[in-house]
Amino acid sequence: MKILIQKFGGTSVSSKEKRKLVVKKVLNAKNQGYFPVVVVSAMGRKGEPYATDTLLSLIDPKLKVSNPFAIDLLMSCGETISTVIMCNELNNNGIDSVPLTGGQAGINTDANYNNAAILNVDTKKILNVLEKGKIPVVAGFQGIDENGHITTIGRGGSDVTAATLGAALNAVETQIYTDVDGIMTADPRIVSDATLIKKISYDEIFQFAEQGAKVIHPRAVEISRKYNIPLVIKNTMNECAGTVISNFETESYENIITGITHMDNRVQVNISKDSGQNYNDLFDILAENLISIDLINVFPKEKIFTIDEKDFVKFSNLIQELNMTYTFVKNCSKLAIIGSKMKGIPGVMARILKALTRENIEVLQTADSHMTIWCLVETIYVKRAINALHKEFNLG
Repeated sequence: MKILIQKFGGTSVSSKEKRKLVVKKVLNAKNQGYFPVVVVSAMGRKGEPYATDTLLSLIDPKLKVSNPFAIDLLMSCGETISTVIMCNELNNNGIDSVPLTGGQAGINTDANYNNAAILNVDTKKILNVLEKGKIPVVAGFQGIDENGHITTIGRGGSDVTAATLGAALNAVETQIYTDVDGIMTADPRIVSDATLIKKISYDEIFQFAEQGAKVIHPRAVEISRKYNIPLVIKNTMNECAGTVISNFETESYENIITGITHMDNRVQVNISKDSGQNYNDLFDILAENLISIDLINVFPKEKIFTIDEKDFVKFSNLIQELNMTYTFVKNCSKLAIIGSKMKGIPGVMARILKALTRENIEVLQTADSHMTIWCLVETIYVKRAINALHKEFNLG
């Protein structure tokens, strides 16, 4: 049985016209001899009636804190509605289908409401539906705990549902349908000549997802890599081949850089050794207070790192309590220049710095790994910086 996972995002199921395109994708897979398992997100985005954020806007924010169980029950509704409506479309086109909640599909989670972890998948129900020649349509983003309570698995959780089912069912492929053609060399809203990356490795796409590209959830990549299930990012609206994510290296052998992404809302912090008696324990204290740090540079007389701007007030209050001093730079962005082929190639950092210097862009901080180089710049320069680097490495 050649099982194929097809996950359709909120924009893909948001209107009758788009759902017809979904039916066509499912029918094509069926006609090619595959056994499709469809995973759906809630319809549309905030402001549209059944979008998750719209449902959340109906309740008092206090309930979100006091009763996370109730919140999960509410948030699961959008995906559940999508399963039934999508089944209606399939059935109207002569395709027998069965709507399933995450729990009915056998997705078992812990009881960490609003951000549950998937523990295992009982595949009997889905396999039974497939053996009867019908198509299971599974609500993404949700599961069930040991007490039978509905749980949700965090933002972007439908990708995680699809990848988890792909692994559990040993699918030939997991397809993630969205409203873009696939993974691009840079954000096309920033770089006009950004191009489609046809093939990319799990490791590289994990960096893209971790560093700000919102095309796929990092956890979905991690699961697919672990079980060696190819992921394909495709566009519901056209027949573009999309981006294949697998153990293979990138298709473009000429370029040592695969692509560029970025994260905004970073704050650079500088704390000197004579700032206070808690200097040596600072990183432990930040961790205990759930303040995540990034781009960490430790020197004999100072520590430089970045934090998310949403944590800045919390950080400032904590430092004040510790009677420590610090300096900071707000409105920063972290550029991530990604490419598995840069490993062992001399001069890559030099080219990056020269390209940015030519644009009179100051680099506030750098860091690197075997396939990623990070540069911190002021956010007002981020578009110019990405375009300069895209041109420097011939990615257009």
